[in-house]
Amino acid sequence: MRARRLLAAGAMLLLFAVAAVAAARLDLDDDGDDSEVLDELLAVDDEEERGELDGAGKAAGGAAAEAVRRAQSMVLVLDNDNARRAVEENAELLLLGYAPWCERSAQLMPRFAEAAAALRAMGSAVAFAKLDGERYPKAASAVGVKGFPTVLLFVNGTEHQFTGLHTKDAIVTWVRKRTGAPVIRLQSKDSAEEFLKKEQTFAVGLFKNFEGAEYEEFVKAAMSENEVQFVETNDMNVAKILFPGIASEEQFLGLVKTEPEKFEKFNGAFEEKAILQFVELNKFPLITVFTELNSGKVYGSPIKMQVFTFAEAYDFEDLESMIEEIAREFKTKIMFIYVDTAEEKLAKPFLTLYGLEPEKPTVTAFDTSKGSKYLMEAEINAKNLQKFCLSLLDGTLPPYFRSEPVPEEKGLIEKVVGRTFDSSVLESPHNVFLEVHAPWCVDCEAISKNVEKLAKHFNDLDHANLKFARIDASVNEHPKLQINNYPTLLLYPAQDKSNPIKLSKKLNLKDMAKFIKEKLQIPDVKTVAPADNVKDEL
Repeated sequence: MRARRLLAAGAMLLLFAVAAVAAARLDLDDDGDDSEVLDELLAVDDEEERGELDGAGKAAGGAAAEAVRRAQSMVLVLDNDNARRAVEENAELLLLGYAPWCERSAQLMPRFAEAAAALRAMGSAVAFAKLDGERYPKAASAVGVKGFPTVLLFVNGTEHQFTGLHTKDAIVTWVRKRTGAPVIRLQSKDSAEEFLKKEQTFAVGLFKNFEGAEYEEFVKAAMSENEVQFVETNDMNVAKILFPGIASEEQFLGLVKTEPEKFEKFNGAFEEKAILQFVELNKFPLITVFTELNSGKVYGSPIKMQVFTFAEAYDFEDLESMIEEIAREFKTKIMFIYVDTAEEKLAKPFLTLYGLEPEKPTVTAFDTSKGSKYLMEAEINAKNLQKFCLSLLDGTLPPYFRSEPVPEEKGLIEKVVGRTFDSSVLESPHNVFLEVHAPWCVDCEAISKNVEKLAKHFNDLDHANLKFARIDASVNEHPKLQINNYPTLLLYPAQDKSNPIKLSKKLNLKDMAKFIKEKLQIPDVKTVAPADNVKDEL
């Protein structure tokens, strides 16, 4: 899939050109229809993605190519010579900065193209442009393209960077709000029905006279919220088309989505902050399907408690309705997210945090305010999931820490894992010298050899009451072992395990031995007889 997407990048560039042209300020031929051209192009793109183009499909592709030829002269292509001038000469300019090798650029281009065509169909005066920032670095620097892909809107020369979801609707909403249309006014049934055909998620407000303090707060919220389109009406019949459950209220605000929980009514005070919070907490579906496009919004969600289900698509189908019911119970308190384990680059980073393999459906949780993670080890059913969520909310759910299996044997250097850290280190009656390492650590191998020599050196000193231990922190965790770099050497005195002493890894063997003897107050230095094979090194 990835290789095919990369190979299709050139085709996506072509698609971008077509739709961006259709969205440019210049008019198409009189018989041209922007929406029909866009639908045609998207249909061809979908068939190419599935590999289903037959003779008829290729003919449609020919029609798309004709659309390119028809509109090619209207594409605004920026380079080192005209980039700055384009910004200065266009009152409103939406720019996509991309690089041909960038996969995310290739993914964004068709969505950017859809947004461009949609804005053109709405009568927007925004001009559209593209810039190959790899080929024209001077131009990219001049207009503020610092990475790929970048979407910038210039309004009278002032730059606004788009940071929302890389979807058509998000881009369209953002551009309209930045170019003077934060709220769409609908005053007829026909306009409402037409609006419903195009919009998926929106906030609708009913205000009798479009005036007053509450209305002003509504408009402020509309200008601040960049992803959800706000619409307004003063006609109850129009409002009922958009939000069928509305009663005979003179003032109303609701959120509409294309999800199982389609209609959400606002019951708070008409204040900007409260309205924004209502939209932010309710704009996600009951179960959010995790993707590269929405990952930033998931991480940045104001809902800090998040429950993740990891499963193959066919397994998730059996769980979805049950999880939706539980999600409905904890709506706005817990965010429920599904990650398809077949999408390895999405699922693997999460599962690695737990040391898990995607062998079967798994439910985990994160408290993003604390950085704590949790694992549901019980069978996945409604009763257990509800209990898991209740415990997560009331703070009684124990955090999950990774651990290797408990080792069966203890050698000269004891292997410590997450589950034995308490008994082997914190609760041990011995002084404990602990080496914390990771398999990918460059310096760890040399330090480990020195630790082995130290262990041999102190092995016969019974009065030292000292044992050596080692833990692989890449696969073992403990709340009282917070390590930022490897290797880390810690000395836990038997009398005070709560304050381990950190040793410098730059010390040589002799200095390490001396340091240990001083800190543990090992009495008679003369009785310390290093083993023959380490005596010279100490």
